[in-house]
Amino acid sequence: MVAPISHQYPPPGYGPWERVTHDLTERLVEIGHDVTLFAPEGSVTRARLVATVTEPLDTSERDARLEEEAHLATAMEAAADGQFDVVHSHLHVHALVFSRLLPIPLVTTLHGAAWNSANHELLIRYADMPFVSLSHQERSYLPQLNYVATIPNGIRTVDFPLGSGAGGYLVFAGRMAPEKGPDLAIEIALRSGIPLRMAGMVEPRHREYFEHTMRDVPESQVEYLGDLARPELAELLAGARATLMPLRWHEPFGLVVVESLAVGTPVVAWRMGAMPEIIDDGETGYLVEDVGSAVEAVAKVGSLSREACRSVAERRFSHKKMADSYSRVYSNLIAMTSPPGSAPPGRQRL
Repeated sequence: MVAPISHQYPPPGYGPWERVTHDLTERLVEIGHDVTLFAPEGSVTRARLVATVTEPLDTSERDARLEEEAHLATAMEAAADGQFDVVHSHLHVHALVFSRLLPIPLVTTLHGAAWNSANHELLIRYADMPFVSLSHQERSYLPQLNYVATIPNGIRTVDFPLGSGAGGYLVFAGRMAPEKGPDLAIEIALRSGIPLRMAGMVEPRHREYFEHTMRDVPESQVEYLGDLARPELAELLAGARATLMPLRWHEPFGLVVVESLAVGTPVVAWRMGAMPEIIDDGETGYLVEDVGSAVEAVAKVGSLSREACRSVAERRFSHKKMADSYSRVYSNLIAMTSPPGSAPPGRQRL
């Protein structure tokens, strides 16, 4: 398992790829797989840990590119020795250049990599390698890749217990970036007359945008809470009337949507990207086209069942379901590359 190294493993706050990789790894170990995790020193895991760098990139003062190259090289050199059955990369496109040099399958979860056209040349060069998409929407970015499965990101639903929504506020959670639409969330809240609480990181490149967005916004109506740790985020979502996802881009998944459903909070989202694949319109939230229809949807969310939202999260988006799906992918890849007559091992070495 080749994890990203941008954030602590597991991340206390922001770090969606690291979080998904962590929850997947821990569940694979729990169900009996022999997993080796390549990640920064100090990572917390029940898998066998190979520390590739001394600290994650968000706290390191060393050259980020060199750190990433050392991280990836350590993992690929170990894989080339034949001690594993499968390599699972969550590293965007970076591990692909090693894929034809390995004696075992390398499967890549895209995590949105195909959305960026700058990655297309490299992805097409290795289009025959096995890829996993997070949604059918993600496949539309580059349909010619060899997709072996679509597996939605899963969460530990136990970390997001069912809430009452008694706080009566709206929530926007995610990066404070233009494509995520925090300014639109503010407009929806102000037009609805319902307080809005916002949580998420502000990247340096979006600092000016966010400061402009928050300028002249009444503090009594909109509160920015910063980048919350997972327990605090779960509590915030659990007390909300609805979570807002006013997207300006075709997001290939949306982890916060699943986290919101897990606590029973319905989601009002633009009908874009993977939102129609996650949200059941009129049952676990509403899919809308603009601010006006979002305001109308917010007025109706009280009629939706919080228990139904929770049920969908448990049934379709748990880390247990995610791990079971990946186990099948690993077994199929091993069977395809094993000598004739050999059976894939039940306990896979990753």
